[in-house]
Amino acid sequence: MDAVTESAQMPMLAGLQALLNNGGPVVAILLAMSVLALAIVLLKLWQFLRLGLHRVGFIAPALDAWRGGDGEGALKALDGQPNPIARVLAIAMGGIRRQEPEYQVREEASRVAVGHIEQLRSNLRLLEIIATLSPLLGLLGTVLGMIEAFQKLEGAGAGQVDPAVLSGGIWEALLTTAVGLAVAIPATAALSLFERAVERFKHRLEDALTRVFTGTAPDRAGAAAELRVAERRAADAH
Repeated sequence: MDAVTESAQMPMLAGLQALLNNGGPVVAILLAMSVLALAIVLLKLWQFLRLGLHRVGFIAPALDAWRGGDGEGALKALDGQPNPIARVLAIAMGGIRRQEPEYQVREEASRVAVGHIEQLRSNLRLLEIIATLSPLLGLLGTVLGMIEAFQKLEGAGAGQVDPAVLSGGIWEALLTTAVGLAVAIPATAALSLFERAVERFKHRLEDALTRVFTGTAPDRAGAAAELRVAERRAADAH
């Protein structure tokens, strides 16, 4: 099995070596950037799956319980959920139930929410830089390759120009552009998907948090009702 694996890897390694020999240092840099981009993509996929960003079925039951006056039921629906939305909503609901000042509850919930959003956006800037610079580096390699090819033609003399030399120099020069695009296209696609996922998370978080503050606060509503009853009794006594 090891012999078969080694025999299968040899053409791949030979092709990679030929690519590096023909493309030069620019291709080597682009290959290093592709490895870094792949590592970022895998890291972000693992992060998004671990946090359960796609699991949002708990939001509606929690908000329904909250608006119905069942604070315990709302917190129970949020308990054990890996999605950061659950933690932010639990902080807001807990603060409201403890009758803390609303501005303090909002500040704390916003602070935690911003922290989670920044965590989700981590390394996306680096992926954007790779997606932007890869085609430019490829174009730079092409320009340098074309300059080298024409310098060789000039050195060969007007009567000794070999079309094969010119065509060989041109395809080697264009190789860096192809590699640059091959790195940039999937990196750009992955970046767009991740940014869209973060925006969806942010929208759901803002919507759910707003509904918590505009909904009925169970303990606060009960306390207000008890206060009204006490006031009526005091008025009747007088």
